[in-house]
Amino acid sequence: MADRSMSCLPVSLSLLATFQSAVAILGAPSEVYTFGTQYWFLGCSYFLGLLIPAHVFIPVFYRLRVSSAYEYLELRFNKTVRICGTLTFIFQMVIYMGVVLYAPALALNAVTGFDLWGAVLAMGLVCTLYTALGGLKAVIWTDVFQTVVMFAGQLAVIVVGASQAGGIAEVWRKATNGSRIAGLDLNPDPLERHTFWTLGVGGIFLMLALYGVNQAQVQRYLSSRTEREAVMSCYVVFPCQQIVLCLGCLMGLVMFARYGEDSPLDKGYVKTNDQMVLYFVMDVFRDLPGLPGLFVACLFSGALSTISSAFNSLATVTMEDFIKPNFPNMTEARATLLSKGLALAYGLVCLAMAYIASLMGSVLQAAFSIFGMVGGPLLGLFCLGMFFPWANPTGAVVGLVAGLAMAFWVGIGSFVMRMSSGTLVPPVNTTTLPLLENMTTAFMSSSTKRVHALYSLSYMWYSAHNSATVVVVGLLVSLLSGTYMRQSAYMSLPAGAFTFLNFCDKNLCNFWGKFWKIVCEKLLD
Repeated sequence: MADRSMSCLPVSLSLLATFQSAVAILGAPSEVYTFGTQYWFLGCSYFLGLLIPAHVFIPVFYRLRVSSAYEYLELRFNKTVRICGTLTFIFQMVIYMGVVLYAPALALNAVTGFDLWGAVLAMGLVCTLYTALGGLKAVIWTDVFQTVVMFAGQLAVIVVGASQAGGIAEVWRKATNGSRIAGLDLNPDPLERHTFWTLGVGGIFLMLALYGVNQAQVQRYLSSRTEREAVMSCYVVFPCQQIVLCLGCLMGLVMFARYGEDSPLDKGYVKTNDQMVLYFVMDVFRDLPGLPGLFVACLFSGALSTISSAFNSLATVTMEDFIKPNFPNMTEARATLLSKGLALAYGLVCLAMAYIASLMGSVLQAAFSIFGMVGGPLLGLFCLGMFFPWANPTGAVVGLVAGLAMAFWVGIGSFVMRMSSGTLVPPVNTTTLPLLENMTTAFMSSSTKRVHALYSLSYMWYSAHNSATVVVVGLLVSLLSGTYMRQSAYMSLPAGAFTFLNFCDKNLCNFWGKFWKIVCEKLLD
């Protein structure tokens, strides 16, 4: 917990750096270069995506004085729910670390000739070492310096690239002529990859999963000196996030001003979209010694800040949720030594996961998909506990399992559908009667369309879809299996929220109790 002594500024910069990884540095400019500035509307989700954690989640965690966010789940439900939540988080972060480790190493390998696995090992081992030795203080303060390096690297590329293209006005003109400046797309279709609704509304749930209930961020809030400073750190992140988003989008526009439709990918200079940014940097800085190294440092800073946060949070939840409850008499010195060993062990595990990342396609979409697929159900689990007093442990566990099942069905189905080019319809037996054949074909066609629609859901809606599944299934199971509430879990909530929850408990629980009583009586009659 860094002695719960951190001030607002380092905490806010660390919050920013934790998920402002090499994935965003490589992915956002490539996204804008290829598809235009529609991605910019993700910034609209930042307001509620940070306001809600500041005034709903932070007060709960801070006032309970927990070390692991999942301690709340035991207070609210029981130990089984806590263990399920912790295991889900560990799975999420280990997989995500694979993407974060692999992405910059792949780009460096393709453009500079750095050995791919040498770069992966260098990042993983260096990061593991300082995280294990220095704990959360080391992670936060290195995040601060790494954030400064990231800003410097991106700003240098934009300034030099725009200057070579003839200035920002010329960059904008070329982007406009090339149809890369996107207007406000209000298409409500959730199957569209990027619209205002998918980015501005679906993005809110993604932000809540990242900044509301993710242990890596919760741990930073809890390291603050006071609750007010923890809330303020959330507010400070908001303009910083907007600046980061603007830098990524501007870099994409500068890339387009330099190459236009004549993409380095089409020419065969790079193999994937995610390698284009580094190729562009080496091209722009070709005659400027030192500056390519600055951007490489920027890229590695992004990766290291995210990986170190993950190692530290993984070690914390393992220690607090699995080891300490079984060894309550463990000394502080032994616990510290063991947590350092856990950080080291997770570092080695994440190195092994980097290989899987090579199969995931676009790093930006892969990263957001992972957080939507696994972070969404976790968000739903916490929302079920905080906002629905009549939810019980059975409903929480069943809801989480249902959310994860839905998440992997849609996520893996989408991946398989892309891999198989949409050929998911099995052949119809042509020896059947014509009427039966026509009926079968029509049925399979309609059912396949429905499945395709589900698999075609925008990855930005994954978090909302999966958290909603947890809440809906959890509430239904809770209502069927009997209501339940642990008042102690709510005592740390703000007064307004506590009053609201008491109102819900007294009125809604009574309402549903009477409702199910009437239903049962009718069924028995």
